Amino acid sequence: MRAAIFDEFRGPLEVREVPDPQCPADGAIIRLKACGVCRCDWHAWRGGDPDVVAPHVPGHEFAGVIEEVGCDCRQVNIGDRVTAPFILACGNCEDCLHGDPTVCSDQEIVGFTAWGAFAELLPVPRADFNLVTLPEDIGFLEAAGMGCRVTTSFRAIMERAKLQAGEWLAVHGCGGIGLSAVMIGAAIGAPVLAIDVNDEALELAASLGAKEVLNVSGMDDVGQAVRAVTGGGAHVSIDALGITDTFHNSLAGLRKLGRHVQIGMPLGRHAEPSIPLLETVYSRQISIIGTRGIAASRFSDLFEMISERKMDLLKLVTKTIPLEEAGASLAAMDGYPGAGITVIDKF
Repeated sequence: MRAAIFDEFRGPLEVREVPDPQCPADGAIIRLKACGVCRCDWHAWRGGDPDVVAPHVPGHEFAGVIEEVGCDCRQVNIGDRVTAPFILACGNCEDCLHGDPTVCSDQEIVGFTAWGAFAELLPVPRADFNLVTLPEDIGFLEAAGMGCRVTTSFRAIMERAKLQAGEWLAVHGCGGIGLSAVMIGAAIGAPVLAIDVNDEALELAASLGAKEVLNVSGMDDVGQAVRAVTGGGAHVSIDALGITDTFHNSLAGLRKLGRHVQIGMPLGRHAEPSIPLLETVYSRQISIIGTRGIAASRFSDLFEMISERKMDLLKLVTKTIPLEEAGASLAAMDGYPGAGITVIDKF
């Protein structure tokens, strides 16, 4: 099969022939039709994720058709149109059996602990537990654009923060995750404040349903500005970037009893920010909530929201590319790659 592979971190992503994957007995082989290009892939390519070992094939936001199934599979079939969470869980441990596969101790992470979906074929283990059948009204491009960004934001807002209609949602960072959060918050009737340093991203956020936008470039006190716009502070605030400044700005912009959700992955010097524990957590009683991925079983609720036309995922996809351009797309993330989500749709 053809795959986009790098042999060393920050090295060129070359499309070349590699051996076809073997089908796991409990898994399936997916013929890829679309795959998102995510900033998480950029972290992997730069060597920022300890799970990644070169040579490596990135890619974790995939959609395609089942081409082969293992002898132990009972619920998936050749020809099914599918996607999956990027966290592939075991399906048998206590966490999985209680509905929390994102914290499974025996998880495999597509494009990180194993080769990913910047390729023609992808093996998915434990397919009966992990694969998700796509509804007929959701195409491959939409499903890949949904990827980890929409699904992670959906769980963060609906399950972890339990955002309610009428509550203010502040979104710090309007990349793919942030824009997804804007769309989901608006879909459930929450007023959304989109925050970024780039006007193009904020314009897209407004088109996706943000009630207010705030360009904080050069701003000294982002928290005060957020509290002013939201009439005392956001009820729920999301750090969609994973950097120290957006983490602190998110906490500072919350009202008393507010809920901060950490979606952006903090790496390097951003992994251990200081927390004003007495003033923030103890006195103002702020909740700090983590989130990562989504369970395969929760896709149905997201699909229902999409089918009811509350969200148009294609609005998030602003660029499609062939597999040969995946490397250039990752390298562009060293700077500002533009607004919206890029999807590979030619393999």
